[in-house]
Amino acid sequence: MTPPAPAAERQKKDTPRQAKSLWKITAEAPDADSAQAVIVALENAGGAVSAFVSAPEGSWRIDALSSFAPDRGLIEAKLDLAWSGLKGSPPALAFARVEQQDWLTANQASFPPIKAGRFFIHGSHVKGPVPAESLALKIDAATAFGTGEHGSTQGCLLALDLLARRFRPRRVLDMGTGTGVLALAASKLWRRPVSAFDIDAEAVRVSALNARANGVANLVTARRADGYRHRDLWRGAPYDLILANILAQPLAKMARDLARALSPRGVAVLAGLLIRQESLVLSAHRAHGLHLAARCDVAGWRALVLARIPMRSFNRPINLYSGNP
Repeated sequence: MTPPAPAAERQKKDTPRQAKSLWKITAEAPDADSAQAVIVALENAGGAVSAFVSAPEGSWRIDALSSFAPDRGLIEAKLDLAWSGLKGSPPALAFARVEQQDWLTANQASFPPIKAGRFFIHGSHVKGPVPAESLALKIDAATAFGTGEHGSTQGCLLALDLLARRFRPRRVLDMGTGTGVLALAASKLWRRPVSAFDIDAEAVRVSALNARANGVANLVTARRADGYRHRDLWRGAPYDLILANILAQPLAKMARDLARALSPRGVAVLAGLLIRQESLVLSAHRAHGLHLAARCDVAGWRALVLARIPMRSFNRPINLYSGNP
């Protein structure tokens, strides 16, 4: 048996810095529905997919990273299929090779520390003390989505901070974990086990790395799964807290599965939706017995806190507005 490599050597093998280059695929979509079609076409391209809206009712930019050369013809064929029923022609996809070292350096420099509630999210390039009474989350730019800068992620973190004053879950599920930022936040907040799942194998790898880097590898377990289709997910059910920072349409489609996985007194935090998409997501979950407890708005994005039974500490839904991140 080959002896395990020293910690420093393992880190070099685990981090994307060792790869010579990445491939980046970029598209511009005019609205949320067309952005969803592009995301579907790119989600299995070999890396992370991220989507950003220029304004609450504006156009969308979709970026995908791949650690290997993408099959352009296959991806464009998937986009044509996903575009079925939408007006006009699908947007052009731009494929570019990106030098890995340059990409990491540029991204790290562009991510200043972020404060969301009691959470302080920072990259390893940020030196200096953590603000008093803050929970630090060290997240570096990587080949998976989520470094805390997006409004939907910050809304989730604000929701977790709000819940921590009234609620103590025993089992936590993070569905669509990305880099694992929400799983890390929940594990540090409550010191409870968190099951983290993502359809993307690279996201699973990166979230496991981040759990180790933040000293919670014993609490956060990351696995690959297509939605709720994983037997280990159901072995851990029911969950007292379910986190899902995805997009409005997938959230609505998975409402039944979420309700089945949630404990009788459980709470869910849902994000990745624009303010105008609340009714779609909320009605899907109300149909399965969940009630609105709170909203958190950041930069045009909304996070919803839903509860199986009305929370006694919330006489009516609480609205948190944080403006621009």
